[in-house]
Amino acid sequence: MSESRESHHLTIAHELRIRPQQVSAVAGLLAEGATVPFIARYRKELTGSLDEVAVAAIRDRLGELEALDSRREAIIRSLTEQGVLTEELSAAVNSARTLPELEDIYLPYRPKRRTRAMMAREKGLEPLADILFRQQTGTDPQAEAQAFVNPEKGVESVEEALAGARDIIAERIAEDAEVRAALRALFEKEAQLRSEVYTGAEEDAATYRDYFDWQEKAATAPSHRILAIFRGNREALLKVSVRPPQDRALAVLTGMVLQGQCPSAEQVLLAVEDSYKRLLMPSLENEMKAALKERADDEAIAVFAKNLRELLMAPPLGEKRVLAIDPGYRTGCKVVCLGAQGALLHHDVIYPTASSEKEVEEAGRTLKRLVERFDIEAIAIGNGTASRETERFVRGLKLEVPVIVVNESGASVYSASETARREFPDHDVTVRGAVSIGRRLMDPLAELVKIDPKSIGVGQYQHDVDQAKLKRKLDDVVESCVNAVGVDVNTASPELLTFVSGLGPVLAANIVAYRDKNGPFTTRTGLKKVPRLGAKAFELSAGFLRIRGGAHPLDASAVHPERYALVERMARDLGCSVEDLMRSRSLRERIDLRRYVDGSVGMPTLKDIMAELDKPGRDPRESFEEFSFAEGITSLDDLEPGMELPGIVTNVTNFGAFVDIGVHQDGLVHISQLADRFVKDPHQVVSVGRRVKVRVLEVDRVRKRISLSMKSPAARK
Repeated sequence: MSESRESHHLTIAHELRIRPQQVSAVAGLLAEGATVPFIARYRKELTGSLDEVAVAAIRDRLGELEALDSRREAIIRSLTEQGVLTEELSAAVNSARTLPELEDIYLPYRPKRRTRAMMAREKGLEPLADILFRQQTGTDPQAEAQAFVNPEKGVESVEEALAGARDIIAERIAEDAEVRAALRALFEKEAQLRSEVYTGAEEDAATYRDYFDWQEKAATAPSHRILAIFRGNREALLKVSVRPPQDRALAVLTGMVLQGQCPSAEQVLLAVEDSYKRLLMPSLENEMKAALKERADDEAIAVFAKNLRELLMAPPLGEKRVLAIDPGYRTGCKVVCLGAQGALLHHDVIYPTASSEKEVEEAGRTLKRLVERFDIEAIAIGNGTASRETERFVRGLKLEVPVIVVNESGASVYSASETARREFPDHDVTVRGAVSIGRRLMDPLAELVKIDPKSIGVGQYQHDVDQAKLKRKLDDVVESCVNAVGVDVNTASPELLTFVSGLGPVLAANIVAYRDKNGPFTTRTGLKKVPRLGAKAFELSAGFLRIRGGAHPLDASAVHPERYALVERMARDLGCSVEDLMRSRSLRERIDLRRYVDGSVGMPTLKDIMAELDKPGRDPRESFEEFSFAEGITSLDDLEPGMELPGIVTNVTNFGAFVDIGVHQDGLVHISQLADRFVKDPHQVVSVGRRVKVRVLEVDRVRKRISLSMKSPAARK
């Protein structure tokens, strides 16, 4: 292991407060191609039982430090080529621990366009700058400058000579690493985020009315406000600045540069002021804006990731025969009937909201006939246009089948996607959309993986944040959820299989193609026959794939095939079969796990195995519970302050939670109204998909805004 790699491991261990050996173990496994879910689940002895969050943090930090090393190497090469690399400079570059620190060291040597200081040096004014910068009491700047007046070199007067010398001093100050570090600290501590509307843009900037004349401390500004203000700036509607008070910045600079009071110091003071206004302030302000944007991005992405995880891990109805309805007015409601595993059995169109009584009656007869014909066990209704009217109509039929309103965000995106066209080449987007609504009720995770997470509607300024970073984080969340639940290899879609540890799109497609050609897999080892699925891919994926009713009972569990022999040994020691061991708690309680600890297997893995034997292939998601909105409340016009209503949380942000109360417009529970106590993080109180009781505070019908509260009656007084 290189010295640099060891240093990185120590750095990460210190930052995450774990042992360096744990970091080294994770780094080694990642280098071998292991995935985060695999490492966290099946390599606990090596990592000291680090969870997915810690493993992903190590992976990401290693990437950042390696990127820093790459930049360091590029700078060393540049300094060497310029012939300016000294031992002292090399030591400074190699000891830099952050990118800004590294760039500050390199700044004086970085190739740049011709500057005022460069032109002054070309005129021979650097010796004058040296004289002035020494700030000696007996120096007369005017007299010294006279010696540098030289029309042939473009210096026509004493004032031009002094101005050129000040340009050189200003650049020196701006490129001084210690100066930049001190000012950067001031910016980080005292910078104010200010925004004002551009003159004449008031009408176009109406969305940003709150920020027409806004100011707050940048260090504590919440991410949603930063992103909103920066979006207004990007759209040329808001003028934005991020800087500390100028007098505070100049005080820092003069304290570091000025050496007393004398004529030369007066010239240096002019250079200090110019250096700050022309060079340092714009540079550090841009740096501060970038840092603020990065922080806001990270916070927004973290919120999005939490919401996505909660949505993906929503309770599934399970393998039930479902009739799904995509509601509509003029074009009617698209109806599909799905088998217990999501197969499309039938589709139709009904008009329950038509003005014609005949069409309404026919819609009722059609639904009753379909429910009976396909032995329907649940009805799913999308929550879009005409949802509440359709729900009221269906409930009025008294079909004795659960009726559930389903969040259809993203269903239209899926219906127009290549995935949907490939799955249903002979059906239009309306049929595909209805199928997606029904399947989302049956298994939200399996259906939502087919949709770009940004289209699901649980993000916060998701189009404003770093898109590459957002995609990495959301992919991590999807992969984590898919592998936590496990995947039935004989029924899973290619999209679902893609997120299984060690697979990806190519192997997922190969598995489905092999399954279609050869029939269902009967053993996990049969996966090795899939083209291009080698030993490493099998190792990484097998534990997360399930085979129900297969040849080996453990194939339906999360026990990894590499531990089958261990479980079989436990069964032999008890004189029973593996099936007996899985069925009988009393047999399992007789096992002394300490007997099975060896060099490769420790107690963490053994305890995981016992948990799996107790509940093989258990689904970590909660049990499904029916929900219905308040009857008679279907639009904004039905709402009045003081009403108590049931709702479903659809999105959680840093400033509160949005709740669907069945009126086609989500209401906002501000963070101050989430609980009787002070709440710092809304996710501590609510989560996406949670059923809640809310009270209507205010209804703004013009702007279509609903203010809600979750406080208890006692706390409202």
